Amino acid sequence: MPLEYLGAPPVASDRQARPFSPAVRAGDFIYVSGQVPANADGEIVVGGIEAQTRQVMENLKKVLALAGATLDDVCKSTVWLHDARDFGAFNRIYMSYFGENKPARSTTEARLMVDAKVEIDVVAYKPK
Repeated sequence: MPLEYLGAPPVASDRQARPFSPAVRAGDFIYVSGQVPANADGEIVVGGIEAQTRQVMENLKKVLALAGATLDDVCKSTVWLHDARDFGAFNRIYMSYFGENKPARSTTEARLMVDAKVEIDVVAYKPK
């Protein structure tokens, strides 16, 4: 089964398309590229970790929808926090987006490529 590339490459505030796909379907798995707290104009949303986490989660929902999937289909997430001290506030928002079945997760502190406090990528399982 061939890979299916989903969505147009995102455009950031400099109006340049980024060199990656928002998501790639490989069989029944959907690999979603790391999402940052960018709004529809490619600008990083203002506010603290809570506002930025909400934006990232909404961005993840939009990309998953390209494959007919939802956050309920996510089996693994990887989270990068700019500041580990934001972990508790991040977790409160993150947990509100998942129901009873939480995905496996890795979380680390890292310097991010853009002026963001959080980035998340996910893998979802959604048979066609």
